Order: sequence, then structure tokens, then C-alpha cells
Amino acid sequence: MTEALPRALTAEGVRAELEAAASVDERVKIQGRMTDDRTEVIGVRMGTVFDIAKKSARMPLSEVDRLLDSDAYEVRMVAVSILDAQARAKDADRAALYDLWMRRLDRIDTWDYIDRAAPRVIGWYLLDKPRDVLFDLARSDDRWHRRTAVTAAFWIIRSGDLDDPLALCEILADDPEHLVQTNVGVALREIGRVDRGRLEEFLARRGGDLSAHARRTARTALA
Repeated sequence: MTEALPRALTAEGVRAELEAAASVDERVKIQGRMTDDRTEVIGVRMGTVFDIAKKSARMPLSEVDRLLDSDAYEVRMVAVSILDAQARAKDADRAALYDLWMRRLDRIDTWDYIDRAAPRVIGWYLLDKPRDVLFDLARSDDRWHRRTAVTAAFWIIRSGDLDDPLALCEILADDPEHLVQTNVGVALREIGRVDRGRLEEFLARRGGDLSAHARRTARTALA
């Protein structure tokens, strides 16, 4: 007989705990920053969401997959937070984490889901591998795919490898979507902290194509 999982390690247990912590005031607050009006919001403050994710960090990926099935913002935030937590572990199964993310890419559809986990779940996995997938994402019609591409590159930049991150910024320099531009700016800032000269060269060529916000962010590395 298979031993039952502790409730904290099941999708149903996480959903029940989130619903128990919900409030109307928090729901209104969170709904005000959603980028898609169709997103279901339970109404749980982020500190509590992250605490629940921490308690559930050892959740099997099959259950994390079930969390990603949910239409509720907080449930999927727990899912990506668990993926990020597992990616930090010394014995992380990076291939399995990456494969789950990529298979459920359509469910990673807010800026903060991406920022929460893409650097470690995708970027860390790709450190010693070809990055074709990032270029495919950067050329996607889906803004979240494009944001994922440049955000995953943060971890690659951190390793001191700048060629692919700069190439991604070339593709996305004139992206019309603000939520892509913001992280292009962050990527360029971090590139500049590693190699000031390469940032200066990029800005001299493509700075005029960036949004004002992205350009300001990038230039902070030159201050």
C-alpha cells in the first residue's frame, strides 16, 4: 500500500490552507494588480502564500503540476514558489523542474510568477546547455514567454556568461510590451555590473530602442 502524503504536500491541502487564510480586503487589493481580469483571486497576503509554499517545499512534482492546473492566482504562486525552493537545493533535479515549467508554460502567466522562479528553474538548468529555447521564447508572440526568456537570463548573467543574455536583449530591445521592457532593463543593468564596457556599447547602438524605463534601469550600472 502506498503511504498517503501529508496534507501540506498535496494540492488539496494547499488550496484548503489558502482558503482558510483568505480575506475580502486582501482579495480586493490583489485584484487591483492583476494583469488579466479573468484570474481568480482567493485573497491571501503574499507573506502567508510564501509561508504555505515553504511548508510545502518538498511537494512531489506531480502535486505541483496539479497546483498549476488551478485558475487561482495564489495557488499557482505556491506552485512556482515550490519550484524555486526545490531549484535551490543541492540535490535539485533540475531537469525535472525545467521540464515541468516548460510543459506548463501556459500556466506561468503573470510577471511575478516569472520573476519568482524563472532565473533558477530555467536559467540555472541552462547554464551548461544550449539556450535555443530562450531565443524561441524571446521571439514568441506571447509577452509572458518573452519576459521568461530575459528573466531566465538573469542567472546566466550571474555566472559571468554575457553573450546569450546580450543577444536576447538585442531581440527584445524594441519590444512594445512594458512588462518585457522592465526586465530587459534589469538584465542590462546586471550585464553592466559584470562588464561596463559591453553595456556602454549596447546602449550606444540600441539605447534609443529601449523604453525610457528600461534605459534608466540599465544606466544605473554606469552611475
